Amino acid sequence: MNPYPSKTYIGVTSYTDPEGKIVPLSITWGDGRTFEVDRVTDIRRAASRAGGAGVRFTCLFSGRERYLFLEDSGRWFIEVLPAY
Repeated sequence: MNPYPSKTYIGVTSYTDPEGKIVPLSITWGDGRTFEVDRVTDIRRAASRAGGAGVRFTCLFSGRERYLFLEDSGRWFIEVLPAY
């Protein structure tokens, strides 16, 4: 069993303010399901436990905290824990 999360690339709808600050508004999974970001509680450069690095957005989705990453390439991914 792998205790580490995996990287899942997703679609993200975001807002960029005039100063260049990016705020994710919603995510869309590959199967079309969309979830609104309730709140962003932290933004910082960080490495992912799934591999890779970028800007990490700590987000709340339906009261659940998840890390959303924006890679330097412009692609978004989320850490997904393995199902047991």
